[in-house]
Amino acid sequence: MDYLSWFQAHGEKHKAIMQKLTEHSDEEVIAYFKFENMVEKEPGFCPLYKENKKCHDMKELNCYLCACPNFRFNDEGFKKIKGKTLYSTCEIDSKDGSQYISDDAIHQNCAGCLVPHHEAYIQKVFNRDWFKVMKKVSMTK
Repeated sequence: MDYLSWFQAHGEKHKAIMQKLTEHSDEEVIAYFKFENMVEKEPGFCPLYKENKKCHDMKELNCYLCACPNFRFNDEGFKKIKGKTLYSTCEIDSKDGSQYISDDAIHQNCAGCLVPHHEAYIQKVFNRDWFKVMKKVSMTK
């Protein structure tokens, strides 16, 4: 699956959850996306939920921003670097991020970065429309 397909499908899952939470305050919506609650109430949101497994090793994981607004992707590639195509990167060049490099591709590896999973960060960028929060992520034409 390419980045854009995942991005669109995930955004639709997010939208379906948000439609159930229209009567909730912003704070209640953010709290709803806590990992433990999502595993129980939204098991189809993430494949890791079936195993009760977190994508990041942190006590208070919030899944509202499963994808990060600082992530940038282009399924066609941004540029070539030493014969490899750069497909994704971090806009803020997080010190906790890294790159996965294969024989012909370079992808951003966000596994070590916890920025978008803290409630304080989510509150700072929060919008009930996930696509608005993520508007700069896709660079695919």
